[in-house]
Amino acid sequence: MNNKLHKLNKTKKPLFVTVYDQLYKLIMDGTFPPDSRLPTEPELAKEFGVSRMTLRHALALLQEDGLVKNVHGKGNFITKFHQNESIDGLEKLGNPLYKCYTEKIDDVELDFRIDLVTEYARQVLKQEMTAVVALERWYKSSNKVVAYALTMMPIEAVSDLNLDLQDEKKLLEMLEKEVYELANSSTIDIKRSSSVNTPSLKYQIFGGKECELILESVFISDKYPVVYNKYYIPKDFSQIKINASK
Repeated sequence: MNNKLHKLNKTKKPLFVTVYDQLYKLIMDGTFPPDSRLPTEPELAKEFGVSRMTLRHALALLQEDGLVKNVHGKGNFITKFHQNESIDGLEKLGNPLYKCYTEKIDDVELDFRIDLVTEYARQVLKQEMTAVVALERWYKSSNKVVAYALTMMPIEAVSDLNLDLQDEKKLLEMLEKEVYELANSSTIDIKRSSSVNTPSLKYQIFGGKECELILESVFISDKYPVVYNKYYIPKDFSQIKINASK
């Protein structure tokens, strides 16, 4: 970082792009390793010889690329994702939360209830049923609730999947992993939500003021989904990746 950027200003490249390029190189060569905190914005702006506005523009691009995340009140941190370009994207069957949440999940807490059938349940599960099992999963990291999932399942699927609703361990294994091994397809819709942290929920999600909302229908048969999932991931800790190929 010894070279000042004013030496490069003769190029036609916008200054914020030059800053971006320099920071990108420093991140990729390990000068700023994963999980490390970047110097403060005033320090970086002074080091590069640019205004804070120019620096923030460059940082915004790095955040869009998933290389940097901003933690409110703490600063800018390097993510882990640039080290593992082979990570599965949403195009492959599997729990999307673990593909999109950028931090480590330490624990998952599970609650369930039996609900009456609503028109919404019929719409998303695409079938007639006698009751609906609603399952809530609270994902935790360092004793904080960092993500949330709501799953809807026809009561008939409990026997079809040979589930015991009182066996929390096996129920979690089915929801987190086994249902994807049994499935032949899924559909995913990605939206943005600011409604997850409501007083009616058991916990408040850390950083959950604005979340990525992943709506997922998992199919074992071609007729209707066996489960319908809604995953809420705080946008500051989310990265959506799809590995497209022809």
